[in-house]
Amino acid sequence: MSQLKCVILAAGKGTRMASDLPKVLHKVCDLPMVGYAINAATDAGFTDSCVIIGYKGSLVKNEVESYVRTGDIRGNVTFAEQKEQLGTGHAVKCAADFIGTNGNVLILCGDTPLITASTIKKLLDTHLKNGNGVTVLSAILPDATGYGRIIRDENREFMKIVEQKDCTEEEAAVSEINSGMYIFNSEALSVSLGRINNKNAQGEYYLTDTIAIIKEAGMKVGAIPVEDMDEILGVNNRRQLENAELIMKARKIAGKK
Repeated sequence: MSQLKCVILAAGKGTRMASDLPKVLHKVCDLPMVGYAINAATDAGFTDSCVIIGYKGSLVKNEVESYVRTGDIRGNVTFAEQKEQLGTGHAVKCAADFIGTNGNVLILCGDTPLITASTIKKLLDTHLKNGNGVTVLSAILPDATGYGRIIRDENREFMKIVEQKDCTEEEAAVSEINSGMYIFNSEALSVSLGRINNKNAQGEYYLTDTIAIIKEAGMKVGAIPVEDMDEILGVNNRRQLENAELIMKARKIAGKK
């Protein structure tokens, strides 16, 4: 199998958590949220992970390394610093040396602790089977408000991702959304990261811009919806943290990973 690496976005403070603790270090069932993302990637075969740190980065690094030593966080974990918060594309750029040009790279978020190895494996299998430049993990939501939409053509093939604020009325009615998790061909990602810019309303570098670049280059782009929508739930506040804890406890009782 080709080389498999994972980049985990974990640089944000998480102001809505109402805490000085970096968001990804808040615990779900006694393990920091970022640990679940690392373990899911590792268990799916992505044994080398690079965590992008920013706010209180040394604290995140020290905490993760302590859990690695105890074996509660699995795999080979390294770190890259995002000194300024300039968007998801910029965050991934900070791991450019780690990503390299060989194999495939998984992108996860450090605040989505419910993602599972089985879903990542399905995403990888689809990615490799179809020879995609990038494969997006999507979801079908009853209310897609606030999410980027997956736009497909008449043959149900992936066309593009459109952010909520840029959606036409027709696009806004689409229920398939972007989870923010992807598998990229490493070389395609590295090349496209060098071509994105921050000429947008937010002045940020968007990782989703790389997908359009990869598609324009003639590589295949795909998207597959997750079966359990809980897996893509991000944690942005205390209530969502409590909800993630309840779901994780129910999984443990049921013997699910």
